[in-house]
Amino acid sequence: MFERIGTFFAFEFSANRSPESEEDTEYKLNRDCFLVTKMVVLAASIVSKSGKVLLSRQFVDMTRIRIEGLLAAFPKLVGTGKQHTYVETENVRYVYQPIEALYLLLVTNKQSNILEDLETLRLLSKLVTEYSYSLDEEGIGKTAFELIFAFDEVICLGHKENVTVAQVKQYCEMESHEEKLHKLVLQSKINETKDVMKRKASEIDKSKVLVLQCSWLLC
Repeated sequence: MFERIGTFFAFEFSANRSPESEEDTEYKLNRDCFLVTKMVVLAASIVSKSGKVLLSRQFVDMTRIRIEGLLAAFPKLVGTGKQHTYVETENVRYVYQPIEALYLLLVTNKQSNILEDLETLRLLSKLVTEYSYSLDEEGIGKTAFELIFAFDEVICLGHKENVTVAQVKQYCEMESHEEKLHKLVLQSKINETKDVMKRKASEIDKSKVLVLQCSWLLC
């Protein structure tokens, strides 16, 4: 059963199902995130073909255990010999694409638009090859933050933004420039504070010397 609340749906789960069961990770995901927007990407991830999670960016509120459970289930569902496709479970859909020894995948709800998801996946795959110097565990690990920032430019609140690879790179570079500028301003303020403290310390030292000289004169 569900009750519509604006553009969201609140799901009511059966009391007979054990919240401690490890058999249904999708159930626990929906239990924790019981407000689910229609047509939404839950997470974008990169995993090795052996199932090791190298990177994952969640776009809805979920715990680390929940997303790890969903990603752990993925390798068991994957077929072979296809460049990009999708698989479904009772509550979620995995849209994925092999990139050399890795899988790039989107975890979505089943109300998502599969054609839009495939378009999003293609854009993300271009960004992965753009930012990562090698498509292996080491390459993804060293560029993880850049990839996450790029993913954030493509997907907002679970929905694809109308952007290109060039625009994503431009936005990320602008944010990087602003961050550098902020750090420069902050460092300038720190240096200025240090200079003020040095001047005050020097003035205090001079005052002490002057007091000592006056004391000697009086003696």
